[in-house]
Order: sequence, then C-alpha cells, then structure tokens
Amino acid sequence: MNKGSTSKSLDNLKWLLAMLAFAAAVVGNSYFVEVAFLYRVLGVMLLFVIGLFLISLTSFGSNSLKLMKESRTEIRKVVWPTRIETTQTFMIVFGAIVILCLFFWGLESLLSFLTGLALG
Repeated sequence: MNKGSTSKSLDNLKWLLAMLAFAAAVVGNSYFVEVAFLYRVLGVMLLFVIGLFLISLTSFGSNSLKLMKESRTEIRKVVWPTRIETTQTFMIVFGAIVILCLFFWGLESLLSFLTGLALG
C-alpha cells in the first residue's frame, strides 16, 4: 500500500467523521427538544467546530485554509474607492438607469400607439 492511497483513505475517514459530527448536530438538536435551547445551541456549535476541525485536517481543508489566508492578504492590497468616488459612480449609474427607463417607456408608448393604429 503506497503513501498516496493511505493519505487518501485517511482523508476519507476524516471526511466521514466530520459528516457524522454534522449529522449528530442536526439529529441531536431535533431529538433533544426538551433540553434547554442554550445547551442545544452550544452542542450544535461544538459538533460543528469538531466537524470543521476534522475537515481542516484533510488535504482539501488545508488547501482551503491556505487560499483563505492568501485571499485576506490580497484584500489588504486593494485600494478601495473614497466616499466621494462611490457617490459619483452611484449618481452616474442612477442617471443612466433613469434615461434608459424613459427611453424604453417612450418606445413602448410609441409601439403601443402604432399597434393601436394598425389594428384599428
């Protein structure tokens, strides 16, 4: 048995355990209705954290965490528009929408008038 198939089998086992934790959270929440709501919420949160932790230990999960960290780094590099730039862009888009609405309203009115003439 080679190392690749062993790690794949181990990843599958982690995924199965994570899915079982998620299922236990859902089923347990509906099964223990008589238990106080706070305790059920805490139990569901705990099981979901356990499931997410197990997923993070898989190769897919570690790659996903790496991607999220890189995304945060890239977001910090973005130059966001100022309030004035945002307002100006909004006004341009809003004006264009108003002009197009008036154009299509006029076109629809003209076509309705011409259809009324044609049909008598």
